[in-house]
Amino acid sequence: MCRSIKTLRPPYAEQVTDDDVHAAALQYVRKISGFRAPAGHNADAFDEAVHAVAHATQHLLDHLEVRGQRASSA
Repeated sequence: MCRSIKTLRPPYAEQVTDDDVHAAALQYVRKISGFRAPAGHNADAFDEAVHAVAHATQHLLDHLEVRGQRASSA
């Protein structure tokens, strides 16, 4: 699923930006919802989902341990 979402943890990604996290979250929500861009009446729900997924993604990256060391992120 979502083949265009790249791995965002070391050693696959040295520097992960907020834009990288947002892009991955956006791609995920697009895939799940089936919408590339939602209609106006769904825009708030879509945007809230992207924000929530980005937040969860950043939390995960901040707390992953890679080979005994905490993964660093943007």
